[in-house]
Amino acid sequence: MTIQQSDVLYTAVATAENGRDGRVATDDGKLDVVVNPPKEMGGSGAGTNPEQLFAAGYSACFQGALGVVARQEKADISGSTVTAKVGMGKNDDGFGIIVEISAAIPNVDAATARDLLEKAHQVCPYSKATRGNISVTLL
Repeated sequence: MTIQQSDVLYTAVATAENGRDGRVATDDGKLDVVVNPPKEMGGSGAGTNPEQLFAAGYSACFQGALGVVARQEKADISGSTVTAKVGMGKNDDGFGIIVEISAAIPNVDAATARDLLEKAHQVCPYSKATRGNISVTLL
């Protein structure tokens, strides 16, 4: 279900200069980074890249969703971490991305961890935004 503009609680604003080989900054100055294509894609690799920024955002968002689900399920996820791996590669119409999400949840068994991951994937805004558009694998 989509939200309406009137339902928006926060809007992040970022501006890029020179695309994948330049600079990205937020309007509040909290993020201001040089971006360069990684060496694996023919770039200098000197700065960060959009895939790293996406992985950082997705992992943080997913960790938040995991917390929501854990509270509902009364599961202890203290000390947990979520890792998002974002791959970039060629596809039929240019380039695309693929994502793998894994979590280390030390205080639950493997079956509970898997259940929590699957439920978090249903409520995470990044997962909702990408569903049906890119391959996301939960590990």
